[in-house]
Amino acid sequence: MLVAVTTAPDLLPSDPNELRALLLAERARHAAELSAARSRAEEEIARLRQIIRELQRHRFGRRAERLDPDQLALALEDLEQTLAAKEAEPAGSAASKPAPSPARRTVNRGNLPADLPREEILIDVADKTCRCCGGALHPIGEDVSQRLDLVPARFRVLVTRRPKYACRRCEEGVVQAAAPARIVDAGIPTEALIAHVLVSKYADHLPLYRQAQIYARQGVDLDRSTLADWVGRAAWYLRPLHERLLANLKASGKLFADETTAPVLDPGRGSTKTSQLWAYARDDRPWGGPEPPAVAYVYAPDRKAERPVAHLRGFTGVLQVDGYAGYRKLSEAGAVRLAFCWSHVRRGFYDLQTGGSAPIASEALLRIAKLYAVEAEIRGRDAEARRRERQARTAPLVAELKTWLEKQLAAVSRKSTLAEAIRYALSRWEGLTLFLDDGRVEIDSNSVERCIRPLALTRNYAQPMIMCRSPAELIAGYAGTGVCCA
Repeated sequence: MLVAVTTAPDLLPSDPNELRALLLAERARHAAELSAARSRAEEEIARLRQIIRELQRHRFGRRAERLDPDQLALALEDLEQTLAAKEAEPAGSAASKPAPSPARRTVNRGNLPADLPREEILIDVADKTCRCCGGALHPIGEDVSQRLDLVPARFRVLVTRRPKYACRRCEEGVVQAAAPARIVDAGIPTEALIAHVLVSKYADHLPLYRQAQIYARQGVDLDRSTLADWVGRAAWYLRPLHERLLANLKASGKLFADETTAPVLDPGRGSTKTSQLWAYARDDRPWGGPEPPAVAYVYAPDRKAERPVAHLRGFTGVLQVDGYAGYRKLSEAGAVRLAFCWSHVRRGFYDLQTGGSAPIASEALLRIAKLYAVEAEIRGRDAEARRRERQARTAPLVAELKTWLEKQLAAVSRKSTLAEAIRYALSRWEGLTLFLDDGRVEIDSNSVERCIRPLALTRNYAQPMIMCRSPAELIAGYAGTGVCCA
């Protein structure tokens, strides 16, 4: 029998056996406390190490969960250039003893669309007289080859003349055609030039200072502030189109939503502050819907939940989003149902699996992969056919996955990164399983994330994105002076 431990000398037992039992009990208590503390420390160390691995992967590793084909192409670019240079060498530059030529490699050199304009060049012989008998040569065929050519973009000046007319008899009044409206009053750019600047900046990720350098090589000196003024004025003219597009999207029954950061220069502070660009997209192509794909971006100075609520006021239907808690406020009134993204669920287990040996995370990835295998087969079918297939094939897999996740959550430490990944999925289970009952809903929100990617490229290559007297001036369409975008 164990006795209570005390530190008072006068309360210690005098019997040696009781003292021995007391000492053993004290040692057992200390050993249990030390084991529990060591276990907690090991769990905390494992959690912190996983966080470090995720940060290192985010900072130094590839961002995507699969190899980007564009990155692979960049890696092979130097090799293909070297091979092409070798092929272009003249025969005389090789060694005196020619090496056996290797088998010709198969290369995709592109195709020439039939609708491209063709310009024919005839290369004919100068003398069509036979060298032997002096008779006239007659055509027996020809060799035809096609090469892809490019006419570089070049500036031109449009000169507009408006004659004035007057009457010689009455000499009253002058008649002249009205001048056409311009985006920039008394400015030199045409609408086509302003459109080119906008597309180059926002679609091709060319900041205005680089465009100014390109134009200067063609002899046209345009200051960056001048280009920025054109962009700001064009934004004002595009504002009604943006409002109409957003209203059209809100009339749909299903949308995607996502947001990304936008660094904004804050005049007076000499630094930038982080704002948000929200993307609302529609993509009904996976189930053959009648509406065309579209996306609208809305600027906001912060990431508060009130922003999507204000942006989507009047929208009713399914909104597919990531796990950001700010979207939950949209579903409180019941008009909006939230569908969550399995790709974000998968990402938590993928980070664990890439960080080292993680059998539970690997098993979760295999189970989620089965859900995606079904989606790959039914992509392109109508909504009802997709719903039936999901009910028959995907619903049992999802039910088994939930039971398995709950079992694993009970077996792992609640403070571990693995437990966080499991709780992320289980806490959003209703939204994650909404796609089973609605064939219009996708398994993930990758459609809108693909729309976000161009913004991230612009942010990475042309920071900051916006610099103006008010950060909302450009995005909201304010055509004031002093707007300057990098």
